[in-house]
Amino acid sequence: MIKTTLASFAKSIGLNAQNSAPKKGISFSLLRIEILSGLTVALALVPEAIAFAFVAGVAPLSGLYAAFIVGIITALIGGRPGMISGATGALAVVMVSLVMDHGAQYLFATVVLMGIIQLGAGVFKLGKFIRMVPQPVMLGFVNGLAIVIGISQLSQFKTINAIGESVWISGNTLLYSLCIVAASMFIIWFLPKITKLIPSTLVAIIFTTILVIVLNIDIPSVGDLASVKGGLPNFIIPDVPLNYETLKIIFPYAFILAAIGLIESLLTLNLVGEITNKRGGASKECLAQGVANTVTGFFGGMGGCAMIGQSMINVKSGGRTRIAGIAAALFLLLFILYTSSLIELIPIATLVGVMFMVVIGTFAWNSLKILFFVPKSDALVIILVTVVTVLEDLAVAVIVGVIFSALVFAWKSASKIRAIERPSIREKGAKVYEIEGPLFFSSTNSFLEIFKPSEDPEVIIIDFAKSRVIDQSALKAIEDIADRYNNIGKKIKLRHLTRDCHKLLRKAGQLVVDSDDDPDYAIAVDYDVKLGIFGK
Repeated sequence: MIKTTLASFAKSIGLNAQNSAPKKGISFSLLRIEILSGLTVALALVPEAIAFAFVAGVAPLSGLYAAFIVGIITALIGGRPGMISGATGALAVVMVSLVMDHGAQYLFATVVLMGIIQLGAGVFKLGKFIRMVPQPVMLGFVNGLAIVIGISQLSQFKTINAIGESVWISGNTLLYSLCIVAASMFIIWFLPKITKLIPSTLVAIIFTTILVIVLNIDIPSVGDLASVKGGLPNFIIPDVPLNYETLKIIFPYAFILAAIGLIESLLTLNLVGEITNKRGGASKECLAQGVANTVTGFFGGMGGCAMIGQSMINVKSGGRTRIAGIAAALFLLLFILYTSSLIELIPIATLVGVMFMVVIGTFAWNSLKILFFVPKSDALVIILVTVVTVLEDLAVAVIVGVIFSALVFAWKSASKIRAIERPSIREKGAKVYEIEGPLFFSSTNSFLEIFKPSEDPEVIIIDFAKSRVIDQSALKAIEDIADRYNNIGKKIKLRHLTRDCHKLLRKAGQLVVDSDDDPDYAIAVDYDVKLGIFGK
């Protein structure tokens, strides 16, 4: 049994050679593009990982280790080649209170539990429920996250003064920084028009860094944030008591982190899928995120999930396979071990310019146009999710968007149920109500208002060929209408039940006649309704 389970798990994450390489085979041109894309991503990852570690209240290396471990594991076994994962701001803002109250060791234990919860989501294939997220919610998520990324970059124009306060930079420092931001953005925009042999983002980083060094421009660099030098991550067991009290502390944080991490990862998966024309892999991504975070927690990493900004840098630079993600993680490790002094020379302004171009490329500009063409409810969802993403966080925004969309759907469906009334062809003197639209909790009142018991003949046939009986409220409505006719000595019959409707009604005990022929539509079997199942 254990061997079977392990084999199934390995199959589910796609741990095989075929999954690691592109279908068209590996060529020098492909390797060049993928490796350079990975290098570009790694360079942009460094300041973000450090910044998010500061936000969470842990050591910078904790963010860098998370970026490396989460990045390489998800690149190897994740659900979407081309996606980049690492430490993210959405998770960091949740972690900060835990670290402040209980310390970093509790965070590492929480990350392990977070990974286990995500593994459970993958094993039970809960990732497929991301399909329930409507397109307007996706657009709102993308726009909101783009705005959040853009706003977060403004903090890079702040510094710490002599008394420890965070203040905006000014004077020549601000002017030079803005010039470098503009220069890097221009290179990223203009270079692809000339050549695509080298990722424009990488060229922008190298060129502006050399420019700053040669001209001796005094602006903040990566090294001013923190040192990125370190050794290989060491295996540790989080130093926390293994008891119920610890579980009470870490479980709420672990659950929230797992939910936010999966939502952001799966939405990023869909976004990258649209760009790369790939589908599927949601449950596989849940498993990969779970494995990555479980491992990360045992190596002193702060945990992570998919990064929409870095993923956009990767795919825009040409990264389409697992090679780019693996290369990015390995380059990051090399930076930590051997080239930290060079990486620390990169101007912060350069990386801000890179992220600004990511924001421009990520924001769904066409959504501004379609707001005037889509239904008002969809336009409201886009705006609502965007605003909530900016003001609160991604998880809250998506939940709000899905709930609002569901309520709108329920309202619209309720108004669409109707019936075509006609005399029965088969039964002389009987009247047929052909129901159109789904019958569920929201449409039951409209359904009951369709019928006219006092005016109808002795026999009424309700035809469900163009309808569906969905929930208990629908069952109760059918019983209620049958009871109305029964009280005045008239009778109703149900016709053309689909297999699922037939099964639902039979399970509830409402069908007097029981036949499996009706769902095939070969013979229209009429069913009497048993009263009193749900009460009056």
